[in-house]
Amino acid sequence: MAEPRVLHVITDPRARGAQRTARDLHAELVRRGQGSELVALHPHPDAQPGGAVRVLGPSRHHPATLRALRRAAARADVVVAHGSSTLQACALGLLAARTPFVYVNIGDPRHWTSTPARRLRVGALLHRAAAVAAISPHAAELLLTRFRLPPRRLHVLPNARAAERFPPPEGPAGKAAARAALGLPADGPLIAWIGALSPEKRPDVALAAHALLPGDVRLALAGEGPLREQLAERAGPRLHLLGPLADPAPLYRAADLLLLTSDSEGVPGVLIEAALAALPAVATDVGWVSDVVRHGETGLLTPPDDPSASADALRTLLTADRTAYGTAARTRALTHFDLDTVTTHWQHLLRQVAGDTRPTKTGT
Repeated sequence: MAEPRVLHVITDPRARGAQRTARDLHAELVRRGQGSELVALHPHPDAQPGGAVRVLGPSRHHPATLRALRRAAARADVVVAHGSSTLQACALGLLAARTPFVYVNIGDPRHWTSTPARRLRVGALLHRAAAVAAISPHAAELLLTRFRLPPRRLHVLPNARAAERFPPPEGPAGKAAARAALGLPADGPLIAWIGALSPEKRPDVALAAHALLPGDVRLALAGEGPLREQLAERAGPRLHLLGPLADPAPLYRAADLLLLTSDSEGVPGVLIEAALAALPAVATDVGWVSDVVRHGETGLLTPPDDPSASADALRTLLTADRTAYGTAARTRALTHFDLDTVTTHWQHLLRQVAGDTRPTKTGT
């Protein structure tokens, strides 16, 4: 039997979080010769221009968007909904449709279903999915107990990245070249922070922690979002605001550490990318961050909303043997989060879901 045709649905065309994961999986399936299409529910002003993602409608739940989604799904054997914003669209738009959908839970459900009403609504939508993919065993256990999902519908499929896209720097010369390409100073320790410049990512904590470090330590923030103007006012010789990066790999090679300060996360792709690039991380211990950052082994974990703890952890790693941390981080990432292996598991699930609905050919 031929591999099923897949339609990936993302919220908007930005290159972040669930969207980046969907793009990578889609590209790898296409590379393997499988029919795969990527669409976004609605446009976004922060999306990179010239993207090749088809936008379905004006907003995520607009009737025109849902009709376009249903038409696109009719050409596929299975739909994959990436992230919480796509769940309701697929549950409504594909109601009574022939094509089943798989929902990919990216974030922490405790964060976005904090009230009983939200839990009931999300639970009803989750039960519409033919399968639910969790990016961590801890997330799968939470989904099972919180929403009473049938165990047979739950699957653990980690967030993943293509290892070849995030090579470690080739010695001091490679680090210097990466800094030069980004317009960053060649001297002194450099901490990288990559993410949406939004309240839940807490770039303010990154800036507060950085202010507690020695004067030769620089901080480079890469990303776009509503806090950009506020942060730009504080940019200076020690703080570099890089804006959105089409390819974050050079920043991983340029940096000495990665800092993550979020209040809520699932398994962040930036941590996987940094680990593949052998870059140790200091990260808040939220969601399932500890799947990637093993405290004292591949980096250090800190409580959320604690600039002093983040600064202490950064100071510790800046004076430690970062090579050992980086090697351990890359080894763990290659073992658990390599796109090639995870995509093979995805193909198995897609065949299983599509096989439950496609007509079975019988012999004569």
